[in-house]
Amino acid sequence: MFKVQNVIDGDTFTVSPRWEWENETGDTVRPNGYDAPEKDEAGYEAATNKLKDLIQGKEVELRNAIKLTYGRLLCDVYFNGKNLKDYFPEYQ
Repeated sequence: MFKVQNVIDGDTFTVSPRWEWENETGDTVRPNGYDAPEKDEAGYEAATNKLKDLIQGKEVELRNAIKLTYGRLLCDVYFNGKNLKDYFPEYQ
């Protein structure tokens, strides 16, 4: 289990403790399965706030790591036993 420290945007956040994968370590996670709007796009603030309200300060599970993208671990993220992407059908 990892505690969400900071939500960066609608599909990126940091965790503690640091994750380890394929001889790499870090604290930034990019959930697999959905793509929220970027900073200059419509809906950015709503997506970021939705993710903050959902998981900031709470525990998540990181499963099925796929790859590193820009220093972020791309993986399936589960919150309360449910895949995080299921909370964001509008971005799938």
